[in-house]
Amino acid sequence: MSFNSLNQRSKLDFEEAYFRGFIRSIENWLRLNKTHLLAFNEILGHISIKGQYDAGIQEIEIDHIIGSVNRYADFDDAFLPRQKHTRSRWEKIDRAYLRDEILPPVDVYQIGDFYFVMDGNHRVSVAKKRGQKWIDAHVVRIEVPYEIDRTFDFNQLILKEEQNRFYERTNIKNLYPDANIEMSIPGLFDRLQEHIDAHRYYTSEFLQHEISYEKAVSSWYEYIYSPLIKIIREKNILDQFPDRTEADLYFWIIEHLAFLKAEQHKDFSFEEAARDFLTKFHPGFIKISWGKITKWFKKNKKNQ
Repeated sequence: MSFNSLNQRSKLDFEEAYFRGFIRSIENWLRLNKTHLLAFNEILGHISIKGQYDAGIQEIEIDHIIGSVNRYADFDDAFLPRQKHTRSRWEKIDRAYLRDEILPPVDVYQIGDFYFVMDGNHRVSVAKKRGQKWIDAHVVRIEVPYEIDRTFDFNQLILKEEQNRFYERTNIKNLYPDANIEMSIPGLFDRLQEHIDAHRYYTSEFLQHEISYEKAVSSWYEYIYSPLIKIIREKNILDQFPDRTEADLYFWIIEHLAFLKAEQHKDFSFEEAARDFLTKFHPGFIKISWGKITKWFKKNKKNQ
């Protein structure tokens, strides 16, 4: 294959991988999923470590690579590229594959049955794009005091830690012992914290004096969170979103309410926002929208 042909082929390969990643991100946005590589340093903050040792060169299963040390924002959890700035390096690796060159092993940390890339993220991405199941890797094994097998969910570990941190910061369990706020997507507890902070700010502005953080938490829980949760239960909205939680839906409906107000320049009730959210984001809508979006992008890709 000529140099120009290699360049053209690698460009097309990247465009296809980037396109697939883009479409996948739309699908997961519509389904309210979060598909991301796990950040290695964040995981380290949630687990106990006994030590580490060099496990040498091994052949590892690509599907067990679930995170990265410093490139977790550049690829999704299927190692499809998310950023255009990865193009040059990605295409260079792809051309090496097309020339059947032997590439050096990637460097990874191993925690239980899972791997996090130190160096070689682009090699993993290209290999996975080409259907490769295994890849050579220099492995540094992190020892932990408990078993982390293929059924282990790091997201649940992160969620539990985030929930505990949220409870500690807000003291909400002491204020309302029956409060049970659970999320299914890492990062949303921090967003709830932002909601409380914003509520405190605007309530203080309205009252013309600063309210305490404890009063802000109580006001948010009694007048915003609980009423919307009541609507979610009365309308059986959670039935339409399997594997989600009431707090997930609270967050998405509140965000949707803010969007409606900004878009239409008028106020909406919690119930109106919930009804509009359900109309636009129920599974039937998602299925139809996903089909239309995919068809449109494929058509435009062929015309390019």
